[in-house]
Amino acid sequence: MSKKDSLSEVTFSRYSLALYELADESNLVKDIENQALIIVDLISKSEDLKFCIKSPTINKSELEKLINIISEKTNINELFKRFLLFLIDKRRFFYVDRILKEFIETCSKKRGEIKAELISAKELSENDIENVKKDLSNSFNSKIRLSYKNDKSLVGGLILQVGSTMIDTSIKNKLQKIEKQMIEA
Repeated sequence: MSKKDSLSEVTFSRYSLALYELADESNLVKDIENQALIIVDLISKSEDLKFCIKSPTINKSELEKLINIISEKTNINELFKRFLLFLIDKRRFFYVDRILKEFIETCSKKRGEIKAELISAKELSENDIENVKKDLSNSFNSKIRLSYKNDKSLVGGLILQVGSTMIDTSIKNKLQKIEKQMIEA
């Protein structure tokens, strides 16, 4: 890991923890977590917003105007808005996406949730996803925060990752193993 990467990780971890502590002191963790999810979603869906965040040519006052506009449109909590403006002031807004994702992860851990990811070749219904979540909760004796993705490139089967444990029953994976065996033979 390079020195720059470790500095970045330390930076977004500290800021996300600071946001959590501020939210916890004000009893606003759930509200700010929901608002952070909205901002992360906005960033992932808007190339223009990503450009504004990453571009060194966008100055502080323009970023502050952007936060004020987003705040008005999404009814962002005043504490959360001040935090975002603080990141701009300290020239750390570049990390806002990672800081907010880390904050969401921290909130989840504090509630005792385990993060799980489910990727399936076939589109699953909400009921199917909820059943998987319930089964995982029972198996791990913990709340599960399950994210779901559909990936038709898997051909068939699914991939389930809970913490560091991964189960890959996809046909794509099986075909890759067969291909590897054929190359090695």
